[in-house]
Amino acid sequence: MLLNILTGIAVTLLCLFLQASVVAIGLRRYVRFKVGRTGGPSRRVDFLFLSTVMVMMMGGLLAQIVIWAVLFMLIGEFDDFKTALYHSGVNFAGLGYGDIVMSEDRRLLGPIEAANGILMFGLAAAMMTAAVMDIIKHNSRRLQPPAAKEDEEAQRSGEGR
Repeated sequence: MLLNILTGIAVTLLCLFLQASVVAIGLRRYVRFKVGRTGGPSRRVDFLFLSTVMVMMMGGLLAQIVIWAVLFMLIGEFDDFKTALYHSGVNFAGLGYGDIVMSEDRRLLGPIEAANGILMFGLAAAMMTAAVMDIIKHNSRRLQPPAAKEDEEAQRSGEGR
């Protein structure tokens, strides 16, 4: 049991590192995107940006599902990768169908993977929400009348003192 817990923690830490890397890359690209952005709001640019964020987050989540499936194969829990991947996806998403059950010795890895998945889906949702909110803020600022922009800038410069 202790070996399963330690293995689960190690794989969870690997997944956390992977998702943190995806988020860091996404944030770095976003800063470049925001600094280089000039002109008015563009639905196409906003769509491309949000799509990129979603694809990056989904890619990170899918990579973690694969990592868990590889673990299940390495410990001999499943005979084929397709079954290991399916079981991993069900665990990671917290669905818990129960149509495929791991052996009693390794069953504890399922809830550990589910906890990892819930945390990572929350992180991905937070990242996408932050991106949407920033685009909304950027677009609403661009659409304000000039007098409102001046008031906002004056208010911001007063906060910096």
